[in-house]
Amino acid sequence: MDDDALRRGRPTCHIVFGEAMAILAGDALQALAFEILADNPVSRLDAATSMAMLRALGRACGAEGMAGGQALDLAAVGHPLTLAELEHMHACKTGALIRASVQLGALAAGADAATRRALDDYAHAVGLAFQVRDDILDVEGESTVIGKTAGKDAAADKPTFPSIIGLDASRARLVELTDSALAAVTPLGEDAGLLRELAHYAAHRRY
Repeated sequence: MDDDALRRGRPTCHIVFGEAMAILAGDALQALAFEILADNPVSRLDAATSMAMLRALGRACGAEGMAGGQALDLAAVGHPLTLAELEHMHACKTGALIRASVQLGALAAGADAATRRALDDYAHAVGLAFQVRDDILDVEGESTVIGKTAGKDAAADKPTFPSIIGLDASRARLVELTDSALAAVTPLGEDAGLLRELAHYAAHRRY
């Protein structure tokens, strides 16, 4: 749907193998994720936890997550969005998958409800920060560095953070989201070291 010829500096699947094979590969990989979770290789997880993990992944992939967010993205091409509408769209897309990743880890670790809420706040902020940085890179980045076609969003008339609020405000929003993510995991102390590194990576990555 993004129809980009490059990802991570390499030709995309539909360019190499054709659109039909790319769609089928995506379908197969999504099904594989549920198969792996259902196999429950971590034997100490009880059935209720396993079901909660499957539910979290399903929600992130479906109408309330990636699929629904992508539908909003397609409908938004050529139409102005408010900042709130743009953030909602991205929270449903990549943001939903990042939140699900964090939720699955929290469930597998047996985190209590308060910790799961803190981690969800963290993941929501990181997911949006990742997208803000992505939109900034689409304007400022070079295709050889970011591994995909720079300037493609503007050429396709897609709403982005820079197109709606400008580059300076986008950078400021990125700082706000990163600070929110770091604040959310402050109560976890040193146990959140890797999460802090991930938040900084999302905000400062070059690709």
